Amino acid sequence: MDLHALGKAPPQDDYLFGRGPAWFAFAMTLALMIFDYVDRQVIVSLFPYLKAEWALSDKQLGGLVSVVSVTVALGALPVALFADRVSRVKSIVAMATVWSLATISCMWARNYGALLAARAVVGVGEAGYGSVGAALIASHFPSRMRGALLAGFFAAASVGSVLGVMLGGVIAARWGWQAAFGVVGLPGLLLALLYLKVRDYDTVQLAPAQNARRQSIGEAVKHIAKVLARSRTMLWVCIGGAAQLVVVSALWSWLPSFLNRVHGVAPAQAGVKAALVVLCGAAGAVIWGALIDRTGVGHPRRKFMVLAALCVTTTVVLVAAFALALPPAAQFAMIMLGGFLATCTVGPVSAIVIDVIHPGVRATGCSVLALFQNLLGLAAGPFLAGVLSDAWGLVPALSAIPLFALLAAGAFVLAAGTYEADKARAAEPVEPLPGDVRGALA
Repeated sequence: MDLHALGKAPPQDDYLFGRGPAWFAFAMTLALMIFDYVDRQVIVSLFPYLKAEWALSDKQLGGLVSVVSVTVALGALPVALFADRVSRVKSIVAMATVWSLATISCMWARNYGALLAARAVVGVGEAGYGSVGAALIASHFPSRMRGALLAGFFAAASVGSVLGVMLGGVIAARWGWQAAFGVVGLPGLLLALLYLKVRDYDTVQLAPAQNARRQSIGEAVKHIAKVLARSRTMLWVCIGGAAQLVVVSALWSWLPSFLNRVHGVAPAQAGVKAALVVLCGAAGAVIWGALIDRTGVGHPRRKFMVLAALCVTTTVVLVAAFALALPPAAQFAMIMLGGFLATCTVGPVSAIVIDVIHPGVRATGCSVLALFQNLLGLAAGPFLAGVLSDAWGLVPALSAIPLFALLAAGAFVLAAGTYEADKARAAEPVEPLPGDVRGALA
């Protein structure tokens, strides 16, 4: 039953519009997340072809991955602010259309500069998608389900990365690297049209003074910063989540090249093997998300300690995998284990941020997390690994990058001390924000 249609508010911890609309919204948002990351990650299995054809350095190759995350980071906050003020669904439709068309345009790039520019536009389209999508899902479902659902949503990034890495190598081996972009770009356009059927939550109309104030991005950012600065937990979680993603993004981006250069695996087969590691990461994100949800019941600090322990274990496993002289089969098994551990933060950090941010600005709060994760995590990892590879070689670079997980562990330990107070404060009334979306969320 749609309680909104009866003019009644839904129970505090129940579905916003009912089970059917909630699960349809989740399925559509999940599907677009998959193709978001297909379009991002298709490039990594094309590295050997691009290096051979255009004589690119590892720093330049890493830049083709990182530039997407940079433009995503820079656009995430404005897009989420717009979505909170106007429409989450229409924003997502527009984003999916832009990133899909930009991906298709990559097939006509004839030099590094043109390909880099097209990849930057892919990021412009994807900016804000994770934060707006997470806010939409969180709004449709009861709070008791959010940790696992958001873990599944962000695990879809892993599934998309698996498909992107696999499809890129297979398509390039048969039809050339340009064709790979055209094949993976089309499904996003079709899903964008279907997404118009997803139900959005209502945007509250603002008073004239507030409406005038929201016309200025500068004023909006000041108000957002004032509210978000109240949460020390969010700061530490953003740092920890980003540091762990340095490890994840470097591993996913450079593993096909590692297998090709160090073990002589053909690019198509290297993409398939690397996709297995990404698939382990997808499974890990869901499993660790559900486990951490359980460990936090009745003992909120415990989930931060589990996160910290998993980050430390990630460092130990991946440093050993790349630094020790192991037989190829044993080394690959260790890398798979490291990939399974490395995604432990994906779902929990988003759920924690939503816990400590007022419901009216959830999309905006998630966009701040996205800013950290994209700029300081997903963008930094591939580029930094490329720079270290040019200086030291690829194997030493991949041996050093997992040390960032120790920084993540420390940040989560610090977040444990402020979480309960910040969660309680998030329930208090806040000063109205430009574009404050309360409606069904309040």
